[in-house]
Amino acid sequence: MTITPLGMPPLRRIEASAVPAPADGAGLIDRYGRVVRDLRVSVTDRCNLRCTYCMPADGLDWLGTDAVLTADEFIRVITVAVRDLGVRSVRFTGGEPLLRRDLETIIAGVAALRPRPEIALTTNALGLSRRVDGLVAAGLNRINISLDTVDPERFAQVTRRARLRDVIDGLAAAREAGIGTIKVNAVVPDRSDLARLPELARFCLDNGYQLRIIEQMPLDADHRWSRAQMVTADDILATLRTEFPLTDDTRPRGSAPADTWIVDGFRAADGGPARIGVIASITRPFCGDCDRTRLTADGMVRNCLFANSETDLRSILRGSGGTSTEVDAAIAAAWRINTWDKAPGHGVNDPGFHQPDRPMSAIGG
Repeated sequence: MTITPLGMPPLRRIEASAVPAPADGAGLIDRYGRVVRDLRVSVTDRCNLRCTYCMPADGLDWLGTDAVLTADEFIRVITVAVRDLGVRSVRFTGGEPLLRRDLETIIAGVAALRPRPEIALTTNALGLSRRVDGLVAAGLNRINISLDTVDPERFAQVTRRARLRDVIDGLAAAREAGIGTIKVNAVVPDRSDLARLPELARFCLDNGYQLRIIEQMPLDADHRWSRAQMVTADDILATLRTEFPLTDDTRPRGSAPADTWIVDGFRAADGGPARIGVIASITRPFCGDCDRTRLTADGMVRNCLFANSETDLRSILRGSGGTSTEVDAAIAAAWRINTWDKAPGHGVNDPGFHQPDRPMSAIGG
């Protein structure tokens, strides 16, 4: 793999291909030849933290109960995605997905599908220690836990909640429940937080968690994101290298969002080399390899985090016309069209970029 002087792989140019438009019976493919295999499902827009880079202190105007899909509706739509559209991996997100009391029911319904998809969860881990065994029993395979700092005071400042111990306990419970690779997703909220990053990295390395550090994206509810203030992948790597020897990971990244580095002298939970990942969505976009589609809590399909349009599957699902088979076919057809219209890239670095109206908490990570 070619590596740039800054230690990041080069961008891959994506151009329109001669792929034919999708037909009935086809999977999810866009006009650039990218095939969708990964579905991100936001089961709620609500959250029990108020992270400063995500939402206001008072929260947001949450979706009404009737607007959010039920457990049966989620399973129905995901069934179409897996059975008819080629989805092979389903990740549940929020908001905070653990706020759904029926999350285990949804996971069990998806785990019963054939072919069975891999099932993952992204959570802030508040309450995870009480539910992780049930989630694993339902069919959960992998978990990502959001944690930006292990400094209690700074955690309380960033999240506006003094709940660090709950997150630490959730991480430990996930490990005890037998989940293999446990990933920690971290954002560096401010440049002043760079100095705390090695402490978080050492915590993860010592406990066998794989740290993935994410460049902050313009998906905040307040629309205060600033390119000038953003901590970049180069900043992150330079800081980590002051304390840890990092070696370029030669494994192919594929469609994974994180570029990874081996941390010499540390071992992962499975006994292999420890790795740290960086998701450089802004400075090193990986749109050319994207294989994701997204379903919001209110049943809208989005072909990109930064899409400014979405397709309403809820209306099809709740419509009064057609047999069950016809409704499923209509959902699949609408999903194919949404995917076909996917842009070549997220456009954040374009002069005319417009931040989506929905914040990250309403889209799903």
